[in-house]
Amino acid sequence: MESKGTVVGIVGLGLIGGSTAIKLKEAGFATTIVGVDNSAKNEAKALELGIIDERLPLAKMQHKADVIIIAIPVNASKNLLLGLLDNAQKNQVIIDFGSTKARIAEAVKSHPNRPNYVACHPIAGTENSGPMAAFSALFNEKVNIICDKNLASTKALETALEITALLGMRPKFMNSKAHDRHIAYVSHLSHISSFTLGQTVLEVEPDEENIFDMAGSGFESTVRLAKSSPTMWAPIFTENSENIIEVLSAYIANLEKYKLMIEEGNEIALQEAMKQTNRIRNVLDKSPNN
Repeated sequence: MESKGTVVGIVGLGLIGGSTAIKLKEAGFATTIVGVDNSAKNEAKALELGIIDERLPLAKMQHKADVIIIAIPVNASKNLLLGLLDNAQKNQVIIDFGSTKARIAEAVKSHPNRPNYVACHPIAGTENSGPMAAFSALFNEKVNIICDKNLASTKALETALEITALLGMRPKFMNSKAHDRHIAYVSHLSHISSFTLGQTVLEVEPDEENIFDMAGSGFESTVRLAKSSPTMWAPIFTENSENIIEVLSAYIANLEKYKLMIEEGNEIALQEAMKQTNRIRNVLDKSPNN
């Protein structure tokens, strides 16, 4: 898409939406950023910080925008996307940045304006939320998963790929169902584990001073994700429930194995289990981020 005169509408002005707005303005892709958020406070803060240039009601934003990026909790994305597609202008590109895709894909697959839409999931984030958490380098050297690319128009896909590159990401292509299954293992389980660890520690160790004094860097890094927004993550867990339940079952089974080995005092088995898991280092060391 020609960057000159491009108006980008951002729906959801938190970490993801705000960071996208900042970077696309810095890169010169967007001449104007129009923001929409269900929180008037977030809209005002985003305007104050210069993340957006203008705040408008959704219908007026859609009338003005060339590209619309949706960055809101996934349980609200489906109905919003359907409404945007109902009113999509010719050549208007609509991109969804949500963390689950299969249910949304099913809902819009027969829509006459389906080609205007590109399903994306930027694998980026922090434990912080809101416009004040946004920063331009959030997406640097990260992956943007683009789902069901064959269902998007050439123009829409080219625009999504241009945005992916400008944000500093590299694209990876999947279908929606495969995306949701894989992401349950490598992302959603990590967050559930972190929330559960934080909850367990708070329940069994009521003395907050002990937690502060005795928690090492391992605990801090493992529980960091428990500081993430419940408003965002609870809908992700329910939207991807089938895959997450499968993943949790496997995870719980492994926890039970560790519990049994510890109960039996079986150090040899414990060492062997951990040695096998050390292979994850080889996988992670191949990451371009390392």
